[in-house]
Amino acid sequence: MSEALIYQALSKVIDPELRIALTELDMVGKVSFQDGTADVEIKLTITGCPAARRIEQETHDAVAAIPGVQKVNVRLTVMAPEERDALKKKLRGGKPMRHNPFDKDTLTNIFLIGSGKGGVGKSTLTANLAVALASQGQKVGLIDADIFGFSIPGQLGITEKPTRVDELILPPVAFGVKVISIGMFVEDNKPVAWRGPMLHRAIEQFLSDVFWGDLDVLLVDLPPGTGDVAISLGQLLPTAKTVVVTTPQISASEVAERSGAVGLQTGQAIFGVIENMSYLEQEGKKIELFGAGGGELVAKSLSALSGVSVPLLGQVPISVALREGSDTGKPLCAGNSEDVAATEIHKIASLIAKQARLLAGRKLNLDPK
Repeated sequence: MSEALIYQALSKVIDPELRIALTELDMVGKVSFQDGTADVEIKLTITGCPAARRIEQETHDAVAAIPGVQKVNVRLTVMAPEERDALKKKLRGGKPMRHNPFDKDTLTNIFLIGSGKGGVGKSTLTANLAVALASQGQKVGLIDADIFGFSIPGQLGITEKPTRVDELILPPVAFGVKVISIGMFVEDNKPVAWRGPMLHRAIEQFLSDVFWGDLDVLLVDLPPGTGDVAISLGQLLPTAKTVVVTTPQISASEVAERSGAVGLQTGQAIFGVIENMSYLEQEGKKIELFGAGGGELVAKSLSALSGVSVPLLGQVPISVALREGSDTGKPLCAGNSEDVAATEIHKIASLIAKQARLLAGRKLNLDPK
């Protein structure tokens, strides 16, 4: 049997952190086949790689499935420094270290999910929107930029720390979504007490030190209000669009307008408004616990401020299943739930997914010869 068949089988094995085939990452070392036994060397990026056992098992299974292979021996080694440097260079696509991949030339659609105040369910919606987008075939990244009130890791059931390949951070992947949060670096749920410069530096690192790869969509869960983080992200993500989350309550909607307004000040277009906790459905009746009309009011006010029509993207009802999913780290939108809230979130995700990655007006960096 040709060793090429083994390499072909290994081209289907995907690194769970980098989301790229082992063969493309040059992680496949020596390969041999003799008397029905296949010997395969896999070069891990670092010693103690948390994905090692999964990579070993999937490598074994892929090679064992080749006709004629009776036994598979997988040997795990670690890349030499020069091999690791070559990998990092490949991952950066020739870009310098600490380069922001989401600058003005990015093709990724970026959405800043904000709210005027806390408690409106912004993080729950952001986590479920990310999972819904991934389920629709989108390549999705999620930044938990709510430094003081981080909750995204818990909502997505992420307990592991990001893997580091020297200075490069590999974000954990949950439900097909690449995720980074300050909560992954804080021990025992300790509070974060940082001033403006530290906040700005953390956000910069989330963008430039993390390997995001080629994303269709990047969602950013903003802290409530209009503080330092929102301003920093507005400067660092010039192509981002703002999504404002509010509740139907009129007093809440008045505060939510400020979240969209600060995006306009830093140059972000407003993509739309989501009204959360719109109603409670019981026995076929809709009970408006928090009043009605808040989402429409915010959309109308932001339309007047921006001079462009701002749509109400959706109205997500109060849902016990949505809350339970967030509490248990199993997002409602990760399954085939027929819950009304899941249906509405998937509808909003479809609107986001329709934002095509346009090349019009972009530099293609081609050298005509």
